[in-house]
Amino acid sequence: MFETSIVGSLPKPAWLAETNKLWPQWRAEGDALVQAKADATLLWIKAQEDAGLDIVCDGEQSRQHFVHGFLEQIEGIDFEHKVKMGIRDNRYDAMVPQVVSALRLKGRVHAFEAQLARAHTKKKLKFTLPGPMTIVDTVADRFYGDKVKMAFAFAELLNQEALALQADGVDIIQFDEPAFNVYMQDAADWGVQAVERAAEGLTCTTAVHICYGYGIKANTDWKSTLGDEWRQYEAVFPALARSRIDQVSLECIHSHVPPDLMKLLAGKVVLVGVIDVASDVVETPEEVADTIGRALQFVPQDRLFPCTNCGLAPMARDVAWRKLEVLVAGARLARERLGVA
Repeated sequence: MFETSIVGSLPKPAWLAETNKLWPQWRAEGDALVQAKADATLLWIKAQEDAGLDIVCDGEQSRQHFVHGFLEQIEGIDFEHKVKMGIRDNRYDAMVPQVVSALRLKGRVHAFEAQLARAHTKKKLKFTLPGPMTIVDTVADRFYGDKVKMAFAFAELLNQEALALQADGVDIIQFDEPAFNVYMQDAADWGVQAVERAAEGLTCTTAVHICYGYGIKANTDWKSTLGDEWRQYEAVFPALARSRIDQVSLECIHSHVPPDLMKLLAGKVVLVGVIDVASDVVETPEEVADTIGRALQFVPQDRLFPCTNCGLAPMARDVAWRKLEVLVAGARLARERLGVA
């Protein structure tokens, strides 16, 4: 009961990349960079196991950014001539690559880190991929001229990599779709279908993560404009409930999301965010257990998995480590309160 995990990303060590940044620059190159990525991946697998997490991941240590790390292995994308583009409905600007021709995978994308992680843990292994809608919101289109067509082209490539990850021994494949909370109607109309295309043929557990973004200033400023009640999930949850996706990961603690919206995900495993990624203040086990308790009013206990609100990438390593520990301690306390420890 209450299997614990994180959304996906963890802070990169200072010897691997710049710290406390969403798009950090690497500290090495060539073979030295490959080795540094491997070392960081193994470090965080060990840290997750030491903290007591039930499900571990590679911490996205081999990716500069959760979207662009996938795009680097795709033909048809020009990284040499990046352009400035508004991200998440112009919430913030970023320099993004351009889609300039038909998309095609050059080969495997994440074989190195997935196989490395699988070889070094006996725990359930989760691997994250960017969702199609979020990808098309993070690249400039100079070829397709149609957002939906381009999203499904990316979905086909994601599906190829997801099937290969499953063959690598990955237990859970999660598609990250923060764009669902921005383009709610599009998410319901075609975004969920694009994720289903990306997950087609998978027999491992599938998940979708939707949140209000990393703990960066642009996101926290945006959240301050959303009012006292955040109901963005309401538009897309019914479509996800009808989908073939097994799990939905969402933001909860220190947010203004009405907990009763979780009822819209009947039949799904719900990964409830009980750790705030926008604050360096480390939660107490009691706070985590209290958040789990509130969620239990709307999610059956066998379908509630405590998680983080979002990725921990821009956070200091020591803070992230302590939040992992308290995530596990809080889940343990919640079980004790139910008398099932």
